Amino acid sequence: MNDPTRRGFLYLGTATTALALTGLPAFAAGPSASWFARPARSAGPMVRWWWPDGHVDPAEIRREVDQLAAAGFGGAEIAAVHHSIRDKSVLDPAGHGWGTPAWNAGVEAALDQAARRGLSIDLTIGPSWPAALPTINPDNPAAAKELAHGSATVTPGATFSGPVPPPAISSASTPTLLLVQAARIEPAHSTGDETGLDPASVRDLTSLVTGGTITWTAPASGEWVLIAYWERGSGQRPESGPHTAPEAYVVDHFSRAGTQAVIDYWESGLLTPAVRKLLRRSGGALFEDSIEIETDALQWTPGMVEEFGRRRGYDLAPFLPVILLSEEDPVFTYEAVLTRHARKDYWDTVSELFNEHHFTTLRDWAHSLGLRLRAQPYGLQTDAIAAAAILDVPEGESLGFKNLDDYRCLAGGRDLAGHALLSSEAGAYQGGAYTTTWKKLLTTMGGAYAAGLNQTVLHGFSYATAPGAAWPGFAAFTPYNGTAGYSESWGPRQPTWDHITDISGYFARIHAVVRQGRPRVDVAVLRQTGYTKTGIGASWFTASGVPTGWTHQFVSGPLLDLPSATVADGRLAGPAYKALFVEGDRFYSSECTMTVAVAERLLSYARAGLPIVLLGAWRTASVPGVGESDRLRAIVADLLAEPTVRMVAAQADVPTALAALGVRPDVRYATASTLLTMRRVDGDVDYYYLCNGRHGENVKPPVAPIDHEVTLARTSGDGVPYLLDPWTGRAERIAVYTEESDGIRLRVALRPGQARIVAIGRPGLFGDRTGRPPHATATSADLVRFADGALLIRATGAGTYTTALSDGRTVTTAIDSVPAPVPLSSWRLRVEDRRPGTPVTHDLRLDRLAPWPDIPELADVSGVGTYTTTVHLTGSGAYLELGEVTDTCRVRVNGRDLDPVDQLHPVLDLGPHLRRGTNTIEVEVATPLGNRLRVADPAVYGGLTRQPYGLVGPVRLVPYKEKRVTRPGL
Repeated sequence: MNDPTRRGFLYLGTATTALALTGLPAFAAGPSASWFARPARSAGPMVRWWWPDGHVDPAEIRREVDQLAAAGFGGAEIAAVHHSIRDKSVLDPAGHGWGTPAWNAGVEAALDQAARRGLSIDLTIGPSWPAALPTINPDNPAAAKELAHGSATVTPGATFSGPVPPPAISSASTPTLLLVQAARIEPAHSTGDETGLDPASVRDLTSLVTGGTITWTAPASGEWVLIAYWERGSGQRPESGPHTAPEAYVVDHFSRAGTQAVIDYWESGLLTPAVRKLLRRSGGALFEDSIEIETDALQWTPGMVEEFGRRRGYDLAPFLPVILLSEEDPVFTYEAVLTRHARKDYWDTVSELFNEHHFTTLRDWAHSLGLRLRAQPYGLQTDAIAAAAILDVPEGESLGFKNLDDYRCLAGGRDLAGHALLSSEAGAYQGGAYTTTWKKLLTTMGGAYAAGLNQTVLHGFSYATAPGAAWPGFAAFTPYNGTAGYSESWGPRQPTWDHITDISGYFARIHAVVRQGRPRVDVAVLRQTGYTKTGIGASWFTASGVPTGWTHQFVSGPLLDLPSATVADGRLAGPAYKALFVEGDRFYSSECTMTVAVAERLLSYARAGLPIVLLGAWRTASVPGVGESDRLRAIVADLLAEPTVRMVAAQADVPTALAALGVRPDVRYATASTLLTMRRVDGDVDYYYLCNGRHGENVKPPVAPIDHEVTLARTSGDGVPYLLDPWTGRAERIAVYTEESDGIRLRVALRPGQARIVAIGRPGLFGDRTGRPPHATATSADLVRFADGALLIRATGAGTYTTALSDGRTVTTAIDSVPAPVPLSSWRLRVEDRRPGTPVTHDLRLDRLAPWPDIPELADVSGVGTYTTTVHLTGSGAYLELGEVTDTCRVRVNGRDLDPVDQLHPVLDLGPHLRRGTNTIEVEVATPLGNRLRVADPAVYGGLTRQPYGLVGPVRLVPYKEKRVTRPGL
């Protein structure tokens, strides 16, 4: 006997019903049918809109806004980026640079047209990245600073007399001597790359400096090193400049002076009266890219020594030797633990300065303009989790994020602070220009929505042209170093843009669901060091918990000070974490460290009823920086005495500890799976985003199809399940499931990368009129579905099928003969060949399907192909299985357009559209441009491999028949 529940959800998970959506009301906030079928414009994806600085025509800008609006996008981020233009002299930064009148004219046109079309426009904080200004030079107080060093070795008892050691790495900026020290070399502390020093021997020699020279005699014992510390401008400039005249320099991100300089520049030059007014109408956010502060020395800011002492409670100077960096590597070291603690204290101080002086100040200023602040808060050793709580919209990226825990870090900050959005720079692939398929992008991004992502910013959409740009137009990142560059330039130049509303509609529906209500996450993982973009996950949960249904997010110490970080009914804060998990610091040798303030907060949580699991030897915990740990250990002892707390020695003991505390995940399944989930709760309605996938471009081993039962917790004890298809926008009542004491159990079958949404709520959601008739709990048929309040079974083969009902009855239903599957191999193919100049049309007849490179006339063709065939049917419904398709596709039957195709699993239900007799089936396939560019621009793209474009199949019709199992209402 076939597994009944597998059959019941398998169809809903893999085949798209083609029933038309008619008579739907206008957009509502949800959960009406139109809320999901036609999401609000604001739910649409965004694009990173690359301009070649100010070389833009306002009329073309307006056209491109119209193109984005017609394509279903919700907004665009304007960025001055032109890495592909190697000859920068053609760009005229004085007349057409970032911030010039030409640039501002383009911005005004974009904002005005966006207001007319209902889009939002985000503005990047400066030209390219990091934030930079043309009004400063490296020696300006607002410019980025570094701490360089020079050193000299002094033998025992010898006298050093001469110029203070200059910086080991030269710079064009003017250095200022900050400090001179001497320390005795301690070989026992040395590592392969670091010279060991005795911390007790460090002495300040600055007072001995006269006129740039110093005379000092070393003690007679041991070899010594003389270290000079030089504060200077780093001289860093934004990527791929110049974008301005004079050339811009990166600002100090750790000081008020650096951030205020940015604000002052915008206020005085960029924010014209017209722009200010338009920002109130169509402005979305001010945006800053990842914080790539690059220096050959140590990132620094004036006043660091004083700030460190105020924040950490001790003097930084004696620890400067082990904090120094030279070409990103440490130079000196003390004993390992002391060194580790001092370095952490330094970077914690940098993090606090960065988050306070830069992000908080920028956010407040953005609000004064009617904008939000969106930023990628990583790139340095700073607390990105805490930054995500400051930002209105934290953002990650698919290229740099190594696993889904990188997103979960930002999601924890967002959700504990009560913000709404987590964004991602999506689809930047090295060498992927004009060869990236939407299937690749969708597969890459699918898991991120389960990790908390709910805004997608495509990387990217290039302005139409630029000086010297070849066909098919200007692209920001290709050519790149003379060959195919990063990502895609999505837009009308792409053949797949013909199908873009199918793609944007999919993203919009996903976004609408994963923004609905509030998130529900099983466990908060306390991270002592809040980095992200590291790929470092959580012990047990990442490797073992997620594959069995657990969900988690990361929080860091500063988040526990938020007003929302309280425990109610045994759960923590907005995401209603059921438990808090604490392990050693994964970025500092997994040492069990914790501040006293955090330990006190955890103790209060435990006493308020929050379950807490600690992994490691926490009875001997230490404070994370340089300081005494007795007070910490006393608090930890009290914490461990609480009945809601468990400490375990090994990762394998974590699930036992959770079970002992009565903590279970919201989603449960019996065997390990690649199913990823996100739960959102809105009132008494639960939304579950379900995706079969992992993060990344080329995950190994590859994700396989899944097919297993899943139990989903529900808020309403009498809620019923609905299946929401993000491709078609249809919401259908699920007919096969089992009610359990704490949830609903159903079967999930998904192909790699494929996603669906299950909503659980009262009958009548999404326009459903089924009421509360008995549902099926098991069936041997292929499918059971509701139709006008009755249950129907569907089967692709003749037989007698048994269906168990929720009222205890078992019904037997016979289906007579069903036609055999029909292979479809003979087609007429018309291809619109997209190439420089006028497109060319190819008309062919195919006796078998094959990739275009295997068809002589289409070997190097990119474009849109329409496959047409006819088939004679005797009246049953049928599925159309398309097999392999590259890239996007649409289907028409008997001249009627069907609903969008699930591009990750192209199987459609043609039942409502087939007729007895001859039927005409058309499959329209659009490709990337790579195959044509191989021959159109061989100097750049000639190294690309021909891709198997087109409809490859195998294609077949699989007939089915349906029969009623119950009458309406029974």
